[in-house]
Amino acid sequence: MSPTVEGTHASAPVAAAYSYCEAVTGAQARNFAYGIRLLPTDKRQAMSALYAFSRRVDDIGDGTLPAEAKLTRLEETRALLGRIRDGRVEEDDTDPVAVALAHAARRFPIPLGGLDELIDGVLMDVRGKEYETWEELRDYCRCVAGAIGRLSLGVFGTAPGARDAARASEYANTLGLALQLTNILRDVREDAANGRTYLPAEDLAKFGCAEGFDSGRAPAGSDFPGLVHHEVRRARALFTEGYRLLPMLDRRSGACVAAMAGIYRRLLDRIEREPYAVLRGRVSLPVREKAYVAVRGLSGLDARTISRQSARRRPL
Repeated sequence: MSPTVEGTHASAPVAAAYSYCEAVTGAQARNFAYGIRLLPTDKRQAMSALYAFSRRVDDIGDGTLPAEAKLTRLEETRALLGRIRDGRVEEDDTDPVAVALAHAARRFPIPLGGLDELIDGVLMDVRGKEYETWEELRDYCRCVAGAIGRLSLGVFGTAPGARDAARASEYANTLGLALQLTNILRDVREDAANGRTYLPAEDLAKFGCAEGFDSGRAPAGSDFPGLVHHEVRRARALFTEGYRLLPMLDRRSGACVAAMAGIYRRLLDRIEREPYAVLRGRVSLPVREKAYVAVRGLSGLDARTISRQSARRRPL
C-alpha cells in the first residue's frame, strides 16, 4: 500500500523549498545521492528534506563552535522539529528545510521521532562519549543511523503483499547500523585527529590498539588488520540481516536502498582488502563505480542477488 497522503500537492513555495533540499543533497550527500536519484519525484523530494535536516544536525555536531554553543544549537533544532511535528510551520516560513520537511511529513507517515534520536546521538558526540562495548556503540549507531533507516522507511512504505512486513522497521534499523559501522571504519584517522574514538574500547584492547590512532598510525605491536577484520565481519552480519528489507519494498524504493547500501558494501570490501588504507586517509569509491552500483540497483540485479544471499543465511 502506498504511504502517500492525498491532498498534499506542492505549492510554489514548497516546491522551492524542496529544490533547496535537493541541491543540498546533491552537493553534500556523497553516497546517498546516488540512491535518492532513483526514486519517483515525491519520494525523492521527501528523502532530500530528511537528508537536509539531518545534515544540519550533523554539521552542528561536526562544526567548530564551542561545545556549549553546539548544545544550544541542537536544542534549538529540536524545538524546530517540535514545530514541524505539531504542524506549526507555514509555507511562507523563511527556513526552506523546515518547509520541505513539514510538507513531507504531511505527505508520508514519517516517524519524526527518529530525528529526535539523531539529535540525541549528536549530543553524545558533543559530550565526547566513548564506548566500552559493541552494545554501547550499537545504541549510538541506532540513534545516528538506524533512525535514518526507519525514517526512510516511512517514505518508502512496504510493497502490497510483502511478507513479514511487520519486521521492516527492524531491518531498516539494522541496515542503518551496517552503514554507520562502515563509516566508523572508514573515518578512523579523521575521527582520531578530532579527538574522537568510536570503536569499542574492548575491541581496541583485544587487538592491542588501546592507545588509539592520533598519529595516523597503528600502535606498535598491535594487530590493526585483525581489529579491522573483526569489525568488518560484524558489519557484514548486519548487512546480511538488513538486506532482508529489500523484498518488502517496491521496485524503485528497493533500487534506492540497494544502491546506497551497495556503495557502502563495496567500500567495506576495499577496507577489508587493505586495512591500513583507513589510516592513510578516507577510503572512497570513484564516481564511475558509484554510478555503476546505482544502475545495478535500478535494474534490480543487486537487490535480487542480495535477497537470495540473505535468505540463505541465518539472522543475527
